[in-house]
Amino acid sequence: MTTMLLGIGISLAVFVVLAVALVGFEGFRASRQHRYPVINQELARQLFRLRREWLETEFMKAAAASGKPRGLRWVDCEFDDDVQFALDEEFGLLRAFVSVTIRFAAIEGEGMEEVEAVDNLRAATGVFEYNGIRWVANPRAIFNLSPNQAILHFRHRSVSID
Repeated sequence: MTTMLLGIGISLAVFVVLAVALVGFEGFRASRQHRYPVINQELARQLFRLRREWLETEFMKAAAASGKPRGLRWVDCEFDDDVQFALDEEFGLLRAFVSVTIRFAAIEGEGMEEVEAVDNLRAATGVFEYNGIRWVANPRAIFNLSPNQAILHFRHRSVSID
């Protein structure tokens, strides 16, 4: 009888230790995921309007330096006036989506000189992110999607707030 009680006690102790370890690990893991501070959306929008010209320049520089699309050089990027904002609920980022029209030129020796479509203007969406402190230009253009379509495409992470 004593042996059976001792066995039950040890089993219970092991169970409690494992449960505490699991809860502690989940808490540690959750604390390691980077989440930006709560955003004052109206302030963020005002900052975007104030910094927009600078952000557009940064977008063009960063996108041109990315080397994508391969074999093409970014020549010009025209930004539409309209902005769509969406909140990334997973990371707490506010994003601004802006329609852009991009013009490329073929880079000599990269195999794109013969392609007639190189000179065609490309419709895309430029993405900017507000991390609770400042806006930054995301160097990736989302081709062939309007801002609304881009938000819907990433709906698993972003929710439109316009």
